Amino acid sequence: MSHVHLSKADTTEVEEQYVLDALRSGWVAPLGPHVDAFEHEVAERAGVAHALALSSGTAALHLALLELGAGPGTAVVVPSMTFVASAMPVVYTGAEPVFVDSRLDGNVDPELLLHAIDTLLAGGTRVVAAMSVDLFGRCAEYDEIVPGLADRGIPLLDDAAEAFGAAYRGRPAGSQGAAAVFSFNGNKILTTSGGGMLVSDNGQLIDRARYLSTQARQPADHYEHTEVGFNYRLSNVLAALGRAQLSRFDAMLSRRRAIRARYVESLADLDGVRVIGHDSPGRGDDEDNCWLTCIELDPAGTATSPERVIADLAREDIEARRLWKPMHLQPVFGASRTFSTGIASRLFARGVALPSGSALTDDDIDRVVKVLRGALVAAR
Repeated sequence: MSHVHLSKADTTEVEEQYVLDALRSGWVAPLGPHVDAFEHEVAERAGVAHALALSSGTAALHLALLELGAGPGTAVVVPSMTFVASAMPVVYTGAEPVFVDSRLDGNVDPELLLHAIDTLLAGGTRVVAAMSVDLFGRCAEYDEIVPGLADRGIPLLDDAAEAFGAAYRGRPAGSQGAAAVFSFNGNKILTTSGGGMLVSDNGQLIDRARYLSTQARQPADHYEHTEVGFNYRLSNVLAALGRAQLSRFDAMLSRRRAIRARYVESLADLDGVRVIGHDSPGRGDDEDNCWLTCIELDPAGTATSPERVIADLAREDIEARRLWKPMHLQPVFGASRTFSTGIASRLFARGVALPSGSALTDDDIDRVVKVLRGALVAAR
C-alpha cells in the first residue's frame, strides 16, 4: 500500500527533458534563457505586464514590501490566517505587522481589514500596505477589498503564493493589487522545487526589485555597490522545471479540482464536516485552484478532533495536516496588534488539510474518504 502524500510534486518525463535542456545549455547558475521565458509565461498567465523570477515567494514578498515603502516606523496589515512566510518579510523590513482575522473561507475579512486600517490611521500609524492571502488556492473577496483600499490610498500586496491558476470573478490570481507573489515551493500546484515570482503591472517596481535581487550591483565594468541588495534570483535549471510544469498546468489544475469534487460528493451526507470555501455564498470551487482541500469539523455534529483524524489517517499511511496556526497565536508575534473575531482561531482548532496532489488516483482519494468517514461516524 503506497503512501498518500498531502501535496507531492507531480513530475513526468516532460520535466526531465526541460531540466536536461537547461543542464546541456551550460546555463546552470542563476539567470538564463529559461528564466527569461518563465517570467514571460507566468506574467501572461497571471494577466500582468511584468514578472520577476526569484528564489522563493518569501523573497518576492520582501522585495515588494521594500518597494511599497515598508520600513521602521511603518505598519503593514496582514491576514492572521496564513503561513508565517506572509508575516516574516514585514519584520525583515523593520515594519510592524498588524494582523486581521478571517471569514469562514479562511480568507481575510474585508470589513475588518478596512476597520483595522482606519483605526491605525486615526491613531497616527503610517500604513504603507495591506496584504491579502489567497488561502489554500482561493482568492480573497477583492470586490470588497480593492475599492476600500483605493479610497484610503493604501496599496494592496496580494500573497497569491498558494493560488497560481486561480481566479476571482474572471480575473487571474495575482492581478488585483499593486504587486503580487507566487510560490513554486515543492508542495505547490506548480513547482520549481524552490522558487517564487513577483508580478506587477508597475514596471518601475519590478525593475527596482530586479536590481535589488542581484545584490544591487551597479552598471559598471567592476563590482560596484552603493546600497544593500540581496541574492534572490532563480536558477535557470529550476526555471526550466517550472516551464515544464507550466506546459502541463491545465491538466494538473483540472485534476486538483476533480479531487475537490470527489471529496465534496463523498462527504456530503455526513454531519459535522464541511469543505472550507465550498459553501461560500455566491462562489463555489470553479475558480479555486484547489491546491489543498481542507475541512472543518463541527463539534455539534461530531466528537472527533483534527488530531484524531490525522492520527487515524496516519495509521493508514495517509498524510494530513492541521491548518495554519494564526499569526496572532504564534509566540514570535505574541505582542503584535491584532483585530480578531475568533474565526481564524476556530478554523485552526477544527480544521484538517486533506491529500490533494494532482498525481493522486481516485483509489487514493477513496482510501482517504474511507478512513475519514470511519472516524466521523465512530465519533458520533
